Amino acid sequence: MTTADVRISEADLADKPLLEIRDLAISFKTGSGEVQAVRNAHLTIMPGETVAIVGESGSGKSTTALAAIGLLPANGRVSGGQILLDGEDISHAPEKRMIELRGNTIGMVPQDPMSNLNPVWKIGYQVKETLRANGRPSGPADVAKVLAQAGLPDAERRAKQYPHEFSGGMRQRALIAIGLSCQPRLLIADEPTSALDVTVQRQILDHLETMTAELGTAVLLITHDLGLAAERADKVVVMYRGQVVEAGPSLELLQNPQHPYTQRLVASAPSLASRRIQVAKELGVESDELLAPGTTPRGAVVVEPTMTEDVLQIQNLKKVFKLRSGFGKSTDFTAVDDVSFSVKRGTTTAIVGESGSGKSTVAQMVLNLLQPTSGKIVFDGVDTSTLNNKEIFAFRRRVQPIFQDPYGSLDPMYNIFRTIEEPLRTHKIGDKASREKKVRELLDQVALPQSTMQRYPNELSGGQRQRVAIARALALDPEVIICDEAVSALDVLVQAQVLNLLAELQSRLGLTYLFITHDLAVVRQIADHVCVMEKGKLVETGSTDEVFDAPQRDYTKALLNAIPGARLMLPPEVA
Repeated sequence: MTTADVRISEADLADKPLLEIRDLAISFKTGSGEVQAVRNAHLTIMPGETVAIVGESGSGKSTTALAAIGLLPANGRVSGGQILLDGEDISHAPEKRMIELRGNTIGMVPQDPMSNLNPVWKIGYQVKETLRANGRPSGPADVAKVLAQAGLPDAERRAKQYPHEFSGGMRQRALIAIGLSCQPRLLIADEPTSALDVTVQRQILDHLETMTAELGTAVLLITHDLGLAAERADKVVVMYRGQVVEAGPSLELLQNPQHPYTQRLVASAPSLASRRIQVAKELGVESDELLAPGTTPRGAVVVEPTMTEDVLQIQNLKKVFKLRSGFGKSTDFTAVDDVSFSVKRGTTTAIVGESGSGKSTVAQMVLNLLQPTSGKIVFDGVDTSTLNNKEIFAFRRRVQPIFQDPYGSLDPMYNIFRTIEEPLRTHKIGDKASREKKVRELLDQVALPQSTMQRYPNELSGGQRQRVAIARALALDPEVIICDEAVSALDVLVQAQVLNLLAELQSRLGLTYLFITHDLAVVRQIADHVCVMEKGKLVETGSTDEVFDAPQRDYTKALLNAIPGARLMLPPEVA
């Protein structure tokens, strides 16, 4: 075949859909019968195009993507419709054919790095395995190049480490590296940046766009962040309860959503709400006026705290870890370096920064889970380092955590009732009947049905597990809650419910929140005060308006510019 023939063939292919899903139906066999998870779904992806599927947890978006790569669970099946890849129906293709397609033709970046990286293999070996299985060069330099493209610094050294030696964001980047390693024609990315801070998120998504432009790689992006989807995708497909309810060009769908569910998504998207707040200030109007009729903005309610004394004082906090550097040797790593700030009672203080900036280490020291190398943490006038065991037990009732990873923070052997009831029983609060009543109330507060009580963590989605963790933290009616990426696993509608709940509880009970997050869009909506950390140091602090409207440091400006959706246009009348 001549070069001209190849060019003609490529041009012909560019005019035809790479992936076309027609009237797709997917069902699962369960103990109570067959459940229809997806009905009459349809979407089209052209070569080089990015299409995003958005929707809440359980809407069928990930199930649709798994069907396209032939990775449905054993109890799932395609019960109707077609999945056409280059015109070939692969909806019922044999496993041998799917193995041929995976890697070079269809790549996959799954959501949860802990479940998808082998804990006993080094990261480099896992990348090498993928390259070798698909006939690609797999030497140390090739592996390091793949990891570096996915945003991992010092890639040659990182390739020799195990998954447990990586942060959550770094593990996610390793998964992204594996998915991109063979330069597939179609990349299915299921929440590929949910664990990443905004600057690395932008780096990864910019890399995906570069692949699309240079290699003709198409991307099927699964996300609950409508702002990210609208900014990064050519087209957006909205799924609700297993059906496609709306689809179209991203900007058009964002500015003029037709379906009530899409309107709710647009109103709840944190990045878009932050943009609404900014535009509202510029126009001198309330942010409510920029929303579609009948919707409620999450960031429009401003709770004025009535108590102003400092409940937490962080004074010259420092944490140094000993890292092994060879046989019998260690080096010092300063994770937190001379950090000082205070948190006023009844307010929300957010600590933001990239992965590795030290923000979660600060949270663990505030919770008395890590001891500072130097400096002090003063809670309600008392230095926490002076507390005895009995006083620490009382302290834990007053200060509760909500951790980032619901997989690691819930006991898989406990059902949900016992999980939420456990702190009540530990602190000897109430009798069995009153504790059950309290658990039911907490489930209502975090938008979970009461039937959830008898289920186990493995029977819930990631977002549902996080809501259980939040309910457990609220069980003891604490004064201070440390939220370490507490809403990062939630879709936008549930995220809106939880943040509204936290705001309501703060207003009613005078709660204080220390909010650790990489999502500055959420910070804009909920925080009274912002602390920006970079490489263990506190580089900027101030009120939320001061930091967002007039950032002083280039690092802060870079974080703000990386917010998904920050560059999007709103409808012409308010843009």
